[in-house]
Amino acid sequence: MSSKKIKTKFAIAIFSLIIIITILFFTLPLLSLLFRISPEDFVTAILDPDVNSAIVLSLITAGMATVIIVLLGTPIAYLNARHEYRGRNFVETLLDLPIVLPPSVAGLALLVLFGRRGLIGGFLDDIGITIIFTTFAVILAQVFVAGPLYIRQAKTAFAMVDQVYESAARTLGAGPFVTFVKVTIPLAWTGLVSGIILGFARGIGEFGATIMVAGNLPGKTQTMPLAIYGMMQSDLTASIALSLVLIVMSCIILILIRMISGRSS
Repeated sequence: MSSKKIKTKFAIAIFSLIIIITILFFTLPLLSLLFRISPEDFVTAILDPDVNSAIVLSLITAGMATVIIVLLGTPIAYLNARHEYRGRNFVETLLDLPIVLPPSVAGLALLVLFGRRGLIGGFLDDIGITIIFTTFAVILAQVFVAGPLYIRQAKTAFAMVDQVYESAARTLGAGPFVTFVKVTIPLAWTGLVSGIILGFARGIGEFGATIMVAGNLPGKTQTMPLAIYGMMQSDLTASIALSLVLIVMSCIILILIRMISGRSS
C-alpha cells in the first residue's frame, strides 16, 4: 500500500472520529435523561400538580407572548424591510440587542424599568398596578427575549416578497392596508410562520430574565425551565420529566420549521 493511500485512509479515519465525537457530544446528554427515568415515573411526574401547572403556565404565557410579539413586531419588521430611513441600522441594532444580551442583563433591565422604583413601575405602583413577580412579568420577559427573533425572520420574509405584486394590487385600486393584508402577508406567510414558531420556542424556554423579573412562584410564575431548576434538588425525577417534555417540544418545533422551509424552497 502506498504512503498516499495510507495518508488518505488516516485522514478519513480522523475525520470520521471527529464527526462521531461531535454527534455523541450533542446527543448523549439528552439520551442520558431518557435512560434515567422509567415510563411509569415519567407519567407519575407529569401528573403531579406542580409539574402540570408549570407546563400549562408555560404554554399559556408563551402563547400570549407570541401574540404580542406578532402584533408589535410585524409593523417594524415590514418598515425595516421596505423602507430606508435615517437611523435604520441603529434601530435594527437596538432590536437585535436582546438576542446577544445575557439573560441576567435582560432580566435586570426589565426589573429596573418595571420595578416599584423603576421608570415605569414607579408610576404604575402609584396607581396600584404591580408587574414584577406576576404572571404578566413572565410574559414581558418572554416578549423581550423572543421578540427580536420574530422581527428578524419577519423582516427577511417581507424583503423576499416581490414588490411587483404589491404594485399590481395598488394599480387595481387596493389601498396600502388592503395590499398589506391580502397580498404581502400571504406571500410572506411561510417566513412569518417560521418566525412565530421560533419566537414561541424561545419564549417557552426562557429562564434567566424570567426568574429575575418574575421570580419562581409555583402556579403563578413558575414556568417549565424554572420548575426544572427549582425541583432539581428536591425531586430529580420531576425535573427530568419536565426536561423531556421540553426536548419533545423542541423536536416538534424543529421538525415544523424544516417542513415549512422545505415547502418554501
